[in-house]
Amino acid sequence: MTATGGYDLVIRSARVVLPGGERPAAVAVRDGRIAAVAEHGAPLGPVPPGAEIDLGATALLPGLVDTHVHINEPGRTEWEGFATATRAAAAGGVTTLVDMPLNSLPPTTTPAALAVKRDAARGRVHVDVGFWGGAVPGNVPSLAPLHEGGVFGFKCFTADSGVPEFPPLSHEQMRAAFTAIAALGGLVIVHAEDPAALSEPGDGGYPAFLASRPPDAERRAVERVVRLVEETGARAHILHLSAAACLEPLAKARARGLPVTAETCPHYLTLSADDVPRPDATAYKCCPPIRDPGNRDELWRGLADGVISCVVTDHSPCTPELKRGDFATAWGGISSLQLGLPAVWTAARARGHGLDAVARWMAAGPAALAGLTGRKGEIAAGADADLVAFDPDATFVVDPSGLRHRHPVTPYAGASLTGVVEAAWLRGRIIDPDGAPRGELLTRP
Repeated sequence: MTATGGYDLVIRSARVVLPGGERPAAVAVRDGRIAAVAEHGAPLGPVPPGAEIDLGATALLPGLVDTHVHINEPGRTEWEGFATATRAAAAGGVTTLVDMPLNSLPPTTTPAALAVKRDAARGRVHVDVGFWGGAVPGNVPSLAPLHEGGVFGFKCFTADSGVPEFPPLSHEQMRAAFTAIAALGGLVIVHAEDPAALSEPGDGGYPAFLASRPPDAERRAVERVVRLVEETGARAHILHLSAAACLEPLAKARARGLPVTAETCPHYLTLSADDVPRPDATAYKCCPPIRDPGNRDELWRGLADGVISCVVTDHSPCTPELKRGDFATAWGGISSLQLGLPAVWTAARARGHGLDAVARWMAAGPAALAGLTGRKGEIAAGADADLVAFDPDATFVVDPSGLRHRHPVTPYAGASLTGVVEAAWLRGRIIDPDGAPRGELLTRP
């Protein structure tokens, strides 16, 4: 038990990533929260034996917040599950995630389905987990009860979702959902592709698949979302932005003060269409698709300019059988919970960005999206003591057998990445992915 005036844990590092930048500091923890951020050599205590840690030059980051994760339990737990997904998250420095409402059965589109999802997760999560609700045709009456039940917002699709139980919204259905969610003060998160601009992927190779989901499909859908935000007053967020053509309408919307934000994903920032090695390399398949290197460069500029506010994984796994075949038939999703941080850091530092930028994109930005600023996503007094020891100079080669998500399928297999997560703490206690789960189920603040 901590002595009066003392701390449960003190961590010192020459590279603590704070909201104001990176500097040497000491972080003191009491009762699961950050009690103080002091100068590196400041005397702090008393602390229990062994509870004062000096990381040396290993960086101390805030725990990452990933607001775009498909866990798929219950109903499709053979694709993933709460235990395996949250182990992978912890191994990748993610201490908070928000689960998407689809690919589980039932989808999280009613209060009853939310209760089923919570029951499936309870006692099985190694990191903190919240839930998105879903907006689908006919469920406007369920939106207010879901909001009251603590979901962080509502996901909808403008095009086919890939699963029949979560259909897309027509334009009029989107207007009705946006109007209802605006009245709640809620958030709409949108998979934005215009179905009229999509086509069949042809011969099943990657060039044909890429051509079937052109940048204009994203841009047209984004422009529709902006118009609906203006008409209804809803807050909206564009998911997994792939096409740099969307940056212009998003920047214009933000300049006009419209509450529209956007995210992108590690695979759009670190991979390109040129990297796809074979016609059957379907580990690279995702929707919207990974595009050309010039597009990737523009996405980095969008991040640097603040048009894109966060980087999240869109971890969307399935069984290996569903990932086989060609680009016309394989499941579209990339599993990267465990690899997102080193993948982004490898590319970011090569482009001159620091750890403070990566923490802003992968911790503070997603926390702000979910309304968790002040509790998650930053190393600051009063926040949860969710922390990550990260060696920014260590390198490793991705071995799929070392991944903790359920199926070791990844386009990063064999890639050399820089940055190794050495440890992660959840509310001041180190996470043991092989130990008892200690994560909590979160509700919207």
